Amino acid sequence: MFCQVAELVALLSCGLFAGAALYVSLVEHPARMACGVETAITVFGPSYRRATALQVTLAVLGLLSSLAAWLSGATFWWLVAGLTLSSVIPFTLVVILPTNKQLLSPALDRRSAHASKLLSRWAILHAVRTLIGAWALMLFLFLLVFDHSFGK
Repeated sequence: MFCQVAELVALLSCGLFAGAALYVSLVEHPARMACGVETAITVFGPSYRRATALQVTLAVLGLLSSLAAWLSGATFWWLVAGLTLSSVIPFTLVVILPTNKQLLSPALDRRSAHASKLLSRWAILHAVRTLIGAWALMLFLFLLVFDHSFGK
C-alpha cells in the first residue's frame, strides 16, 4: 500500500511540475513577451521567484516519493523517473541560472536588444526543462499503466 501511495505522489508531483512548466513555456512567457521587452523584464522577477519555489518543491517531492516507492518494492525505473524529474534542478542551476541572474540584474537596460536576447534564450532553456518534465511524466505514466514487474 505504501508503495502505491508513493508512486501516486511521484506521479502527481511530476504531473504538476510538467503542467506548470508547460504553462510557463506556452502561455505565461509568450504573454509576457507580447507586452514588450521592458514589461517582460519587469514581471520576470516576481514570476521567477514564485515559480522557483513551486517547481523546486515539486521536483524534490517527485524524487523523494519515487525513491520511497523504489525502496518499498517498486521497480528501479521509478527511481530513474524521479531522477529524470529532479535533473531539472542541476540543469537550472548550471545552465539557466546565469541567464536568470542577467535578467534580474538592476544594471540590465530593460529596453535593450540584449534584454530581448536574454528573454529569448531563457524561453529556449525553459523549454528544455519543460521537455525533461514531460519525459519524466511519460515514464511515470508508463510505469503506472503497464506491468509493475517491468525492469525487475
